[in-house]
Amino acid sequence: MFKSFKTFVLLAFLSGLLLLIGQVLGQETGLYIALGLAAAMTFGSYWFSDKLAIKMARAVPAEPAQYPWYHTMVQELSQRVGQPLPRLYISPSPQPNAFATGRNPGNAAVCINQGLIDILDRDEMEAVLAHELSHVYNRDILIGTIAATIATAITFLARFAFFFGGGRDREGGMIGSLLMVFLAPVAAMIIQLAVTRSRETQADASGAELCGKPLSLASALQKLEAGGKRGVRQPATPAETSPAFSQLYISAPFGGARERGGIGSLFRTHPTTEQRVANLHEIARRMGQIA
Repeated sequence: MFKSFKTFVLLAFLSGLLLLIGQVLGQETGLYIALGLAAAMTFGSYWFSDKLAIKMARAVPAEPAQYPWYHTMVQELSQRVGQPLPRLYISPSPQPNAFATGRNPGNAAVCINQGLIDILDRDEMEAVLAHELSHVYNRDILIGTIAATIATAITFLARFAFFFGGGRDREGGMIGSLLMVFLAPVAAMIIQLAVTRSRETQADASGAELCGKPLSLASALQKLEAGGKRGVRQPATPAETSPAFSQLYISAPFGGARERGGIGSLFRTHPTTEQRVANLHEIARRMGQIA
């Protein structure tokens, strides 16, 4: 509940920032143009997100005859909450990772990397799949799209003002407008990434409750981080190297979230593994799995 409220507050701040930059720059028309362009681009990606992500991950359908355990796990998890079975895929990437995408449970897809299959045991795999399904059930693709739309609109509007001199004759003068032009997109990015991290933490909690195995999810996350570190030089798919799609993965590809400390933590796409494991241990304590 707290994470959902936190997401709402972050989205409110992001919306307020959009309105503020529109007012300061005095570009009402530009504001509408920026918002329209951002919405068209981002919601276009949102509508086709499942197809784009699967293609960029170079994934292929997971055939039931070849991966019966995969279909059985996801079917059992889906039935627990009365949701339809998503499409299931396998990516050949040696990186241990997974993601889910799709605009709603009826148009969802789950993809796991071959590298993930190689290192996780059954309980850990089930916990990871529960995490990914939670993203779908929590409508995180929609929430992320809204955040990305507003952040993109702010960036478009700032660039529009920079090239066309918006707001230079208004109260506050040119210096204030220039500061807004350069600082607003950075602030928008920071808030958008905070939304992404918040939803990742929420999916950890929802996934742990769905499968009832928070300690298995914690163990899986630790293995993913270690595997990402070892696999820095391994071949990567376009989805793993694209900032737009790498945010979908359960763990930052190549351990990217781990490398940023201090002020750099504001630009993480994922919470640190240490934070996530601590949260999952707390959930396990509430479930009575840890004394």
